Amino acid sequence: MDDLPPPPERSRGSLSTAVAGALRDAQERTLLERVHADAVPRHLAIIMDGNRRFAADHGMVIAEGHVRGKDKLEQLLDWCLEAGVRILTVYALSTENLDRPKDELDALMDLFAGAFLDVVTDPRVHRHHIRVRAIGNIKLLRPDVQEAIAKAEAATRDYKEYQYNVAIAYGGREEILLAIRAIAEEVAKGTIRPDQIDAAMVSRRLYTADLPDPDLVFRTSGEERISNFLLWQTAYAELYFADVLWPGLTKLDFLKAIQAFQNRQRRYGR
Repeated sequence: MDDLPPPPERSRGSLSTAVAGALRDAQERTLLERVHADAVPRHLAIIMDGNRRFAADHGMVIAEGHVRGKDKLEQLLDWCLEAGVRILTVYALSTENLDRPKDELDALMDLFAGAFLDVVTDPRVHRHHIRVRAIGNIKLLRPDVQEAIAKAEAATRDYKEYQYNVAIAYGGREEILLAIRAIAEEVAKGTIRPDQIDAAMVSRRLYTADLPDPDLVFRTSGEERISNFLLWQTAYAELYFADVLWPGLTKLDFLKAIQAFQNRQRRYGR
């Protein structure tokens, strides 16, 4: 009987990749166990920064960088569900971003319209009872995006287990100004007195009126600033900055941010 041929040798590259993958999976499992052993942020806010730089670094057109960013957001939702984060607010498009070139904005609007329509039939959304909303000056968006948002919000309006908020055409200063104007109108009508105005009154007039303030604000790309995001709401939030571009974020990066939050002692100014 002839000898059987030896099994094909695995290339050194594929073997090292497999080992690295197994090590990463083990690290993720270990860190997830530690995260589950302590309180996670009830409300996590994320500044998703770095799509365009990621595209440039990988020889892609800008639109492809935004597609990769959307794919990462899909992963992030799974990670939040697994970690137990109940409220997620992501910064998708600022009012300043609306000044970007038309071709880039058109590609972004296509992505947004598709993403909100996907919510209507996404089994995860309905299985976990996730309420999906857009916060911001929605009237500045393309009509089809506005329609897609309305459909997503209508399909999830009664859900209360989880909340997923997309800040789109959003500006923190504008949000505060709108609240101030609403209060000023009530003062002018005589329905409230100036000495009755307090922080709670302002909070009730923000886009996030029915949400608790964020516990953790997490920004990617290595930049360390808030960029006009939830300015009023983040007064006592913990801040975490990761030196990784948004589409390149890994589950390990995400879990490290959660653990860093758990290791901090929150003082709320006291």
